[in-house]
Amino acid sequence: MGFIDPIAYSVPAFIILMIAEGVAARARSVKGYEFKDTVTSLSMGIGSLVVSIAFGTAVAYATLRWIHEFRIINEIPVTWWSVALCYLAYDFAYYWKHRLGHEHRWFWASHVNHHSSQFYNLSTALRQTWTGEIAFAFVFGMPVALIGFSPEMVYFVAALNLVYQFWIHTELIDRMGPLEWVLNTPSHHRVHHAANPRYLDANYGGTLIIWDRMFGTFTAEEREEPVRYGIGKPLESNNIFFVAFHEWMAMARDMKKVRSLKELVGYTFGVPGWTPDGSRITSKMAKDNWKRRQEKKRQAESNAEELHREDEPVS
Repeated sequence: MGFIDPIAYSVPAFIILMIAEGVAARARSVKGYEFKDTVTSLSMGIGSLVVSIAFGTAVAYATLRWIHEFRIINEIPVTWWSVALCYLAYDFAYYWKHRLGHEHRWFWASHVNHHSSQFYNLSTALRQTWTGEIAFAFVFGMPVALIGFSPEMVYFVAALNLVYQFWIHTELIDRMGPLEWVLNTPSHHRVHHAANPRYLDANYGGTLIIWDRMFGTFTAEEREEPVRYGIGKPLESNNIFFVAFHEWMAMARDMKKVRSLKELVGYTFGVPGWTPDGSRITSKMAKDNWKRRQEKKRQAESNAEELHREDEPVS
């Protein structure tokens, strides 16, 4: 099976859909697009493509080809059902790749640029990493090749998975009924891109949201709390090199303060925001603080309601 790249064939559709979304957003008075932010997202996408062509694809493919030599199943034919099974297996692997990309700083340094925009539109989907190979993110496809699916098939379904995720980067599509239980939808992915404490660390699925439901990382979008997009500390810069490398640079600065092996591991592979003294707020800490505030609020409301009932006259 030769490698077919669905992304290359999808580029014209990406452009048409972004134009249509921009027109529809303006008509509906939705936040829509901002020129500098959109240019940054498109530039990040082009840069990611250049890196992949020049370096990334060769390294990742060679790794998949090597692990495929030790495959469990000797020959898996190229049929509709094998491609479907490969897609399902990769989507499961992608869930863990994406989740660990948020839970461990080494992977987050590569992934954070995708979350750096304070806008949420189809161009945000193109704000892709330049450093995925540096972070060894491609290793998450290795188990799929080890099962016996060819590297070409793994590449095909990985690209197809990425194409699927393009359309869910929009505010123009609301809830989608029963599909919300199974598929990753715009509503679910808006939550994933949120900076609100209640929405942090959630909805890592690529195509299917069932993995989040199975592993306890699902959070629904609530109408009473609109999503705020971006990361904890806004970048306040559209310099594409800063967007691409800012977390790696922050990691390098932290390395200068290392005084032990524990600190070295913590600053490199700990949760984003990890410090020896806990002085930085991690996403888990922010979410736990929000939960405590909500519990106090519910308790106060419950106490107030109980006092109100006690004050009611007995007829």
